[in-house]
Amino acid sequence: MSTSVDSAAVPPQPVPAEPETPTVRRRLAAMMYEAVLLFGVVFIAGYLFSTLTQQRNGLVHHNWLAAWIGLVVGAYFVWFWTHGGQTLPMKTWRLRVVNARDGARLSVSRAVLRYLLAWLWLLPPLALHPLLGLKVPQTLIVASVWFGLYAAVGRIGAGRQFLHDRVAGTRIVLR
Repeated sequence: MSTSVDSAAVPPQPVPAEPETPTVRRRLAAMMYEAVLLFGVVFIAGYLFSTLTQQRNGLVHHNWLAAWIGLVVGAYFVWFWTHGGQTLPMKTWRLRVVNARDGARLSVSRAVLRYLLAWLWLLPPLALHPLLGLKVPQTLIVASVWFGLYAAVGRIGAGRQFLHDRVAGTRIVLR
């Protein structure tokens, strides 16, 4: 009795398909969950800052506090994106951020670039507030329109990715 396997009897191995791109709705839902978790991260970072600087008034050192919060949030995202490509909300929604070219994990420099570019969600409409002297309700309307347009960009174009992912050379895929 022969133990050799006939090569004609072995089915060919399927070629791994390119990972599927999640819907914009799924990515936005993960972002909402991320905002809930970030509330806790920002709260603890703010408490630590105000305790260490003995800040008694919110206007004292407010620029340093903003920079500290930005640094802490950036470290949070960069660490998770470079160590598995997922934050907890991304795991829950089965999302992973990968290098757009080869699907590999992100390098620290690419993760930092993605974090900085992700501020495109917020900074352009908020920059118009002082530049144009807008009132808060007007700023909220401008921000809502901007968010809608930015999210719509995720539905069109290359791989249905948001602008910051396209520029950073990253993409979100289903895990």
